[in-house]
Amino acid sequence: MAGNGPIAILAGSGQLPIQLADTLKAKGQDHRILAFRGFAEPELRRRADAVVGLLDLKTILATLDAWRPSAVTLVGAVRRPGFSALLGAYSLLRNMQEVKDIISRGDDQVLRGAVMIIEERGHRVVGVRDLAPELIAPLTLRGKLQPNAEDREAIAIGLSLLGSLSGFDIGQAAVVAQRHVLAIEGPEGTDRMLRRVRGLRRSLLGFSPRREGGVLVKAAKKGQDLRVDMPAVGPRSVIEAARAGLSGIAIGAGSTLVLNEQETLRTADRLGLFFTAVELP
Repeated sequence: MAGNGPIAILAGSGQLPIQLADTLKAKGQDHRILAFRGFAEPELRRRADAVVGLLDLKTILATLDAWRPSAVTLVGAVRRPGFSALLGAYSLLRNMQEVKDIISRGDDQVLRGAVMIIEERGHRVVGVRDLAPELIAPLTLRGKLQPNAEDREAIAIGLSLLGSLSGFDIGQAAVVAQRHVLAIEGPEGTDRMLRRVRGLRRSLLGFSPRREGGVLVKAAKKGQDLRVDMPAVGPRSVIEAARAGLSGIAIGAGSTLVLNEQETLRTADRLGLFFTAVELP
């Protein structure tokens, strides 16, 4: 079923689908946008060639079959539907016991299940780094400020922690301060995790936390399918990190997307945070 047609963007929430579409347009690359109703940003829905429900697999696959895309990419965040909803959607195309096995193993397995269904229809699934490698953080990426010795130790602890947690499918980010783990990212996402840290540090009188130090460390999990779930950061995460009183942000080079890179770096510089890409162990 794979054809010589456009790139098909299956779009969830956030700025990444918009930035990818803009990047492909600037390159003159033909593409189509299939936006998920209730997730994709209003701007993207207005530009979309089709808008569908996340669990409407029949329409999704029929649309892809009609487009005959040269490749399909899944970008942007979506909230994982409930077990029964996923079971009903997937069971239209898969053996019931196989579906139960897929969706009981965590979000990574659900994403891999979606990729499997798309690939079985003959479509080639690719990631953002295949289509727009310029959006991926290189090892040389950094702002004006640099981490100090305490920050570098926190980064090492954070990377080790995330590596150890990879098999548990629970997140791509953590906050470490003075050798203490303050938070590990859960289903709420990075920005809400940072707000949680801010709340922990807020005084009893409700004042915003002063700069207490600590580092947001964000990196891909070991064995993660980067075609569908690559970690991403942008200006909003920098702002939330500053509000949480952190000293800076460290991201995995070669496997982390930076949204609006120049604005992200300018925001970090303006707010007095270091921002750096680091090599994964």
